[in-house]
Formats: sequence, structure tokens, C-alpha cells
Amino acid sequence: MGWKAAEKLIRHWKILRGDNVMIIRGKDKGESGLIKRVIRSQNRVIVEGKNLVKKHIKQGEGHTGGIFSIEAPLHVSNVQVVDPVTGKPCKIGYKYLEDGTKVRFARGMNASGAVIPRPEILKERRKPRPTSPGPKDTPIELALEKTYDAKAGIGMPDL
Repeated sequence: MGWKAAEKLIRHWKILRGDNVMIIRGKDKGESGLIKRVIRSQNRVIVEGKNLVKKHIKQGEGHTGGIFSIEAPLHVSNVQVVDPVTGKPCKIGYKYLEDGTKVRFARGMNASGAVIPRPEILKERRKPRPTSPGPKDTPIELALEKTYDAKAGIGMPDL
């Protein structure tokens, strides 16, 4: 039994992985934590150490079974980003600074209007890029080979 895909997906996500959020509804209401994972296909987020549920896991090869506590996903409408100045939950807005950079800022009734920086964890890739070429990669010599020259008529299609 799993979660269904959301009927109406959020197009422009303002909550990102690594944000400090406060849970505003549910059994962990009022607690804050960092977003561990964003599940965009379900409009849900997983907050570190919050919304714990018991999971019964059957014993198999290489692992023992038992009852474990895991973090269950929360709907994105049940969390709000914490204002870095006031420490209260707030909405997020976007604006452009004088130098032209686009930043997120705290908005709402109790918000300070301070800039909310992008989380540092977003600069790291979850799956690192491969350093060595794979079996399906094109060799560099073939990719850089010049196959078309308009002046000499090389590589022109026959019409």
C-alpha cells in the first residue's frame, strides 16, 4: 500500500531540499526540522526525524527483520519555511536585488522580509557525474571531428 500520485501537481516549488521548515499541521505540529527529500510527483516532503511511523520489515537474506521507525512523507501544505530572523513560519516570495540576482525572501504577516538563502546541500549532486567514459559514450575524437563545411560543400545533403 503506497501513496498515489497527486492529482494536481505543484508547478513552481518554493520549498527546497535542505530548507529549515516548521510543521504547521499534524501530530508533530510546531516542531521544526530540515527537509531530507522532496517527492514532487506526490506533492510531499520528508522532514528529518519528524512524522515517524512504525514499519514492520520481514527478515530476509542479509538483514534482520523487526519493527523500525521511519520518516513518513508530509504533504507540502502542512509545512512552512522558518523565517531566519524571527524563527516563525512564513511564506516565500521571490524578488530581484539591485545587482539583478533572484533571491527568496520571507513574506507574510509575521515575516521580517529577510532574504532566505538557498540551501548549501543543493550545490552537491545526489548522483555524482561519472568521471570515466562508459560503454555508450562517444569518444572525444569522434565528437570533435568536423563533418560539415558550408564553403567547401562537405557534408551537404543531396537534394
